[in-house]
Order: sequence, then C-alpha cells, then structure tokens
Amino acid sequence: MKKILWVLLDSRTGSVNQARGVVQQLNPDKFEVVEKTLVYNRLSGLPNFMRGKTLIGLAPKSKHIIIRPWPDIVLSTSRRTVPVARYIKKQSPNTKLVQLMYPGRTGLKEFSLAIVPEHDKNKAYFPNIRYIVGSPHRTTAPVLAQAREKWQKAFEHLPKPLTALIIGGAIKGGEFSIENAENLARAARKMVESKGGSLLITTSRRTGAKAEKAIIEILKGIPSYTFLWGDKTDNPYLGYLALADNIIVTGDSVSMCSEACGSGKPVFIFTGRHWLTRKHIRFIASLYKNGYAAALKERNANFKPKGTLNAAIDAAALIEKL
Repeated sequence: MKKILWVLLDSRTGSVNQARGVVQQLNPDKFEVVEKTLVYNRLSGLPNFMRGKTLIGLAPKSKHIIIRPWPDIVLSTSRRTVPVARYIKKQSPNTKLVQLMYPGRTGLKEFSLAIVPEHDKNKAYFPNIRYIVGSPHRTTAPVLAQAREKWQKAFEHLPKPLTALIIGGAIKGGEFSIENAENLARAARKMVESKGGSLLITTSRRTGAKAEKAIIEILKGIPSYTFLWGDKTDNPYLGYLALADNIIVTGDSVSMCSEACGSGKPVFIFTGRHWLTRKHIRFIASLYKNGYAAALKERNANFKPKGTLNAAIDAAALIEKL
C-alpha cells in the first residue's frame, strides 16, 4: 500500500522547485504525493514560536485544505510551512514530519527528519538532521535531454566549445558592483580566448542594467548567443546547461550553482569581492571540497568534476528510509 505524502508548497519559487525536485525522485510505487499549496495572510510574518502548532498565518482557503484524512508523511519546505506541519502532527501523532532546509529551533525535535544543506551546519545540531550538498533541483538527465533536443539547432552555428555564462547579481545586503561585473566578464573572456569557441550568456533580474551593459561591452566580439533579463523570447537556460561544454556561474545563487553542477559539466564559480555572505562562501566551499566545481581561476582551466550533483536524489533516499 502506498504511503500518502503531503508536500506543503508556498509562493517561493526556489522552495517549490526544491520540493518538487525531491518528490519526483521518490519511488511512485511506494508514495502517492499530494501537493498542498498554501496562501498566507499578514500573520505569517510572526516568528514560528508565536505561530506554534496552528494554522495562524494561513488564508481561509488554505485552512480548508488542511483537513483529515491525514497523510503518512508531511514534507515541509520552508520556515513558514513549519507551523502547518506541526499542526498536522498535533492532529495526527502517527504522521511523520520531514523538513527540507533548516526550519529554526522551534519544533525541530518534532520532525522525524530535517534535510539540511551542508553549508548550514553552523546553525545547530540535532540527531534528526541529515546534511546534503547543495540544494535539490529538477535538472535531471531526462530534462536536459529534452532541452538538448530543443536547443541544439539554435546553437549549432556557434564555434565549439560552448561556454555558458550564467549571471545572477545583487543579494540582500550586497550589490553586484560594476567592478565585480567587469572582473567576471574579463575572466570569462580569458577562458574563451584560451579554450576557443563561443559564449552562451544569460543575465537575471538581479544583475542590474549597468552591470549587464559593462559585461556585454567587455565580451563584445566573442561569438555568442545572448539572453538578457526581460527578453521576450524563449528562455534558453536549460538549453545552456544541456549543451554547454563548460559553465561559468556566479556564486550568489545556491540554486543556479546546484543546477549547473547537476549538468555533469565542468563548472567554474565566480565569487567576486565584498559581495557574497559567509553562507554563500560555505556553500561554494562545499562544492569545491566535493569536487563538483572549481573557482573561476586560470589555474583551474582543466578542471573536471568528480560527479553529477543532485541533492534531490539524496533527499528522496533519506525519505524512503523512513
């Protein structure tokens, strides 16, 4: 008989993609997955120790979907979903709770399993915590194969090898400076001039118009396929991951770096100066330590990854052991 697993989703794309990445790795013969999409009200901003084991913080339409029959397992995907998971546990003591990402100390002991990124090891220790490298994602081999088929004609005119340049930008408390943008572009140019070939360039909402302009100016003259934030054409991001021979990615996004390392290609991470947080640096260090990526330095030009990273596979295996 299949186990019923509720996955609690909210409006945050990163959390949703991680959760869906995990559940798609679960054995479909063993689990029936039911998505519960939660809509919040203003009380969701209260700390979890105040929300407790209640549905406070949920809009009425979301409260109406958290009803019996209760599931065997609940997968909670962010701090805001923790009180909802604890509420379900209060109604159904036999339901097992699994948390994806560190939930905070409030109620942590009630979870059968907390699947936490290795770069959050400094938070706290509990025996129910298991650590994974990077963040779960949905960039699996079948997804990349489909993207390869879709995009290979669009890139076939470009000289090989193809180097993807995936650019994030500003983070909370840290702008993406023109200095960092220019240094990134110079390093990318040097790599292409050394290896030959072309660039597959994409920017994000957080890159900023001035930084984007500076990057494009420095890369002028290199054969490229470019998709800039705001372009109305089809987004080639998955095509880049599928067809690139090398990937350069900025270290501001755990998701982008994890997805790049999920491609199995050589990944080179740009960290810049006076920009990333200690958490970002710990995360990037874990990728280096485990052989999934290397720093964007000339000495690492011949780097080859030790494997393909997808924390969703590791997380699903931990859930199945329950």
